[in-house]
Amino acid sequence: MEITPSQITRLAEDNVQQFIFDHEHCDEQKLLLQKKEILGLPAVLIAQQIAGRRKARLKLPSWYNAKGIVYPPAINLEQSSSEATSHYKSTILQEFGKTDSLADLTGGFGVDSEMLSTAASELHYVEPEPSLLSIARHNHEVHGAKNIVYHQQTAQAFLKSSTKKFTWLYLDPSRRNAGQKVFTLASCLPNVLQEKELLLSSAEYALLKTSPLLDIQQATRELGQVKKIYAVAVKNECRELLFVLHPSAHKSPVIEAVDLDLTGNVVNRLAFTHEQEQSANVEYGDPQAFIYEPNAAMMKAGAFRYIARKFGLKKLAPSSHLYTSVNRQPDFPGRIFSVLERVKPDKKLKERFENSQANIIVRNFPLSVEELKKKTGLQEGGRQYLLCTSTKTEKWVLIAERVQ
Repeated sequence: MEITPSQITRLAEDNVQQFIFDHEHCDEQKLLLQKKEILGLPAVLIAQQIAGRRKARLKLPSWYNAKGIVYPPAINLEQSSSEATSHYKSTILQEFGKTDSLADLTGGFGVDSEMLSTAASELHYVEPEPSLLSIARHNHEVHGAKNIVYHQQTAQAFLKSSTKKFTWLYLDPSRRNAGQKVFTLASCLPNVLQEKELLLSSAEYALLKTSPLLDIQQATRELGQVKKIYAVAVKNECRELLFVLHPSAHKSPVIEAVDLDLTGNVVNRLAFTHEQEQSANVEYGDPQAFIYEPNAAMMKAGAFRYIARKFGLKKLAPSSHLYTSVNRQPDFPGRIFSVLERVKPDKKLKERFENSQANIIVRNFPLSVEELKKKTGLQEGGRQYLLCTSTKTEKWVLIAERVQ
């Protein structure tokens, strides 16, 4: 439901906010059946705020904990960045030096705008929908952001009418078309491929956020002039890809895999180029004392050969993406398992695990997790792991414990 400026003011009032906080765990659909109006506001609007705040609990903890925040429709909240990734994006700007002026060309709910404004002298928030702009402006005021200028325009209209040369442009194009999710650059709005010349003539750098499902190599070819790429994960879940565009960037870009904690601090990172990945010599071998599983950011970035050379590991097989060593390599960006023994996947196996429970990991193995559970009688859970994978010559089923 679209929210008017007067409704934003009412929603931020203390008694309305208290009602929203008090009913955080209620079923908003039942609330809608019981009431048409709450505290002088449409019940559907209150229900939207309750649902929005609940979604923000882990994604946007500062918004969730602050009284006075107003939430947009679910689709806008869904596409907004998390607080952790927004915080990290502000550090990317600083990594490249100057951050005098910045324009967020796809302002939306305003999470990225607020975080990026902390790294810029001045930020221009651009958003064609008046309701979203009003919500973002209100929430920025609640959080005390004071260096943001607001423009109710499309990205294209803003750039064509502006005479300013920005240090940075930021874009998070809509990845929906007629309600359906899309995963190609050409299908996003605005279409970055069509507007690239305008973008690069309007700023020194452009930072583009895309879906983590986008193919990195294809996107790099389509965009051209990519200086650096970030595969960003939070708590080992890949959340977004970031492309830094620069007019003079013509060489193969650096790809950086980054895993963040829930506050946006870097847990681990690894940078490489496509050429380094292609030229890395890899040894293959059977499982040894330790097994290594790259984190989600590393898997998306695609450093499958480079990571083996970097940490002195053997790869189990070309398609397994698991690694092994005799001695533990503690700096590895991912999970490390200590191998206890090799076993057969039969009904006797469940007797080896407490409460017949195991965390089952399958990589390049002919049976799925569900098929293994049926064959062995194991249930998911517990402290120990069952690693099922293949080398070049054999199938392996291993009992293991996680050590990192």
